[in-house]
Amino acid sequence: MAEIQLRNLSKRWGSFVGVDSFDLTIADEEFLVLLGPSGCGKTTTMRMIAGLEDATEGDIMIGGQRVNDLDPKDRDVAMVFQSYGLYPHLNVYENIRFPLRVRKIDESTHDERVMRAARMVELEDFLHRKPAELSGGQRQRVALARAIVREPNVFLMDEPLSNLDAKLRVSTRAQIKNLSHELKVTTIYVTHDQIEAMTLADRVVVMKRGVVQQVGTPTEIYNRPANVFVAGFIGSPGMNLVEGHVSGGTFEADSVRVEGLEVRDGALTLGFRAEDARLAEPGEPAQIEAPLYTIELLGDATMLTVRAGGALMSVKASKDLRASIGDAVSFVVPPGACHLFDPATEARLDAR
Repeated sequence: MAEIQLRNLSKRWGSFVGVDSFDLTIADEEFLVLLGPSGCGKTTTMRMIAGLEDATEGDIMIGGQRVNDLDPKDRDVAMVFQSYGLYPHLNVYENIRFPLRVRKIDESTHDERVMRAARMVELEDFLHRKPAELSGGQRQRVALARAIVREPNVFLMDEPLSNLDAKLRVSTRAQIKNLSHELKVTTIYVTHDQIEAMTLADRVVVMKRGVVQQVGTPTEIYNRPANVFVAGFIGSPGMNLVEGHVSGGTFEADSVRVEGLEVRDGALTLGFRAEDARLAEPGEPAQIEAPLYTIELLGDATMLTVRAGGALMSVKASKDLRASIGDAVSFVVPPGACHLFDPATEARLDAR
């Protein structure tokens, strides 16, 4: 088990900055998720920790030891890749066993360790099969077992679920969550899927263009996003965001009027979550009034979207709601549910 310290870690290729001054301590046994869109630097950060990329600047400490100059095999980390990376000519048992053979681990311990890893990912009935005879979810479980059998100090997982269909992603995600609880190994997990980040992580690091935007628990990042980017990226759908102007505590934009805000006068970006607003009752004062742009039945709810203030804004309603595109709708947005951002810096503003 190991604490990881990343000190002023940077990666550049000429004038292009892939990761810029990444500074973070990852606690022993913590499950940390690096989250962001493609090209934000999350995989590059992981590859530097693994030793697959050299850091341009900064230090990587694992268990108190600086590992920048160590080969990947000497860092005691195990990686699970998006592409599985299984050997097609070996059966599942031998694929799981392979790291033990390479590291010349005492062969008398191999069977016990392979079987333990296979049980943890429910592969006991597939040990004789070749990878070509397995489904995508089963192949990913083989890759997980191969990492587990190593008993490393650190697990590194690079978008391991992205090749799976939606149903398999849900079940495999639950399996990874349970394994993390059982194994208690420091884990860094890379994904662009904010649902994976919210459900798996002890803490989330949100990145954009190589720069850390916010670090916090899933609850902290969801409830108090540090800036407009985090607000729009986290959540399904992301936070509704509209630019307007505040005067005397009242925010106004096209078809939007929210009173009772405790914030200075001037330009402002206002945000709110789809679940924090609701349809107005007949005759009730509303903060948003606009024709229905689209309606989507989600099963447990109905998502209503309108175009107001120059932006698309969504509100969750009852699954029993019946409406049509073009219908006039009114939404209630409680002032206490609103998030306020500076339109110039895009940083969060707290109520005065």
